[in-house]
Amino acid sequence: MVPIDTNGTPRHIRLVNALSAQDPSVRLQAAMSVGSAPDPALLETLVERCGVEPDLFVRDTLSWALMRYAPEITLPRIRQELGSERAQARSQAMHTLSKIGDRAAWDWITRDMLHDADDETARTAWRVAVSLVPEGEEQDLTDELVRELGRGNRSLRLSLSRALVDLGDVAEPALAKAAAGPDPAVAEHAAATEQLLRSRRADLDAAAERAKRVAASAPERADAATAGEGARER
Repeated sequence: MVPIDTNGTPRHIRLVNALSAQDPSVRLQAAMSVGSAPDPALLETLVERCGVEPDLFVRDTLSWALMRYAPEITLPRIRQELGSERAQARSQAMHTLSKIGDRAAWDWITRDMLHDADDETARTAWRVAVSLVPEGEEQDLTDELVRELGRGNRSLRLSLSRALVDLGDVAEPALAKAAAGPDPAVAEHAAATEQLLRSRRADLDAAAERAKRVAASAPERADAATAGEGARER
């Protein structure tokens, strides 16, 4: 039986219309409604809207709504969008995959996606690939990402640097080689990324040292607290 609204309109028809309304607040509310009660009849509309929705917050809510469906329903359909001619559809599909976090999607992130001509699509591919890369594949991914050094504006370069830093120490040799290379844009970008990696490592080392000090002082604090309790009892 098709759910009917109080005005007599089938729920999925009302939501399909709302998802393409002119007012972004109406589209946002519609996406939230779908996510709150996923309807298989609306899956196709959600995926299609991801590829054309102009508002960032609404797009994120569309991805959230897709996450509310069972993965066996959403993943095959999202995978189809990775080959879309529309850059936003490719990018948002990868974004949604990163939110779902299914490691099986790693095999769907191709080298072509990492080097996509569209900056936003490539940026998303870098982030998603790093989040899904299986153990033992980090070096191959690093080699692909390093090829993108020197690309784009400051924001895009920072995104690539963060992706490489998230790969950890495995990225360091490739960055050192790129920093010593002949292309000044690539060398500058690689050197800046090396600095970020060293800073990240220093922060982690400092956090580890603090944790050790806290752990070492815990028995002393416990003894002091016990002694204090004994003194109060006397």
